[in-house]
Amino acid sequence: MQVFIHHIYELEKGIRNLILHTVSKEMIPFVEERLSSKKISYKLYKLPNGRFNVFFGEHSCIQVIEKINKSNLSDYSAEEDFILGIMLGYDRKKQCDRFIQFKEKEEKKIKVS
Repeated sequence: MQVFIHHIYELEKGIRNLILHTVSKEMIPFVEERLSSKKISYKLYKLPNGRFNVFFGEHSCIQVIEKINKSNLSDYSAEEDFILGIMLGYDRKKQCDRFIQFKEKEEKKIKVS
């Protein structure tokens, strides 16, 4: 839980606008209570393994996650994955490289079909 608490610290200090944290089912009440008490917007998605992805941060960032509305990150399109990576603060160049790789795989699939 130290990482979760540190993520809240980073959010409050303006270091990040959006955080993705994975927790066990048992930790959900603690996480929800802590985020609610600090009036931090969040969205929970249950994973196939029983754990939960918790997105939390600025309200507009959470709205984007809700608009994408996919609980499994592997279901994200290349564009959605790119947007999420940038929002989470991942390296921009690496996100661009990742996007290009995704799109090239898509193009290969189309050519084979």
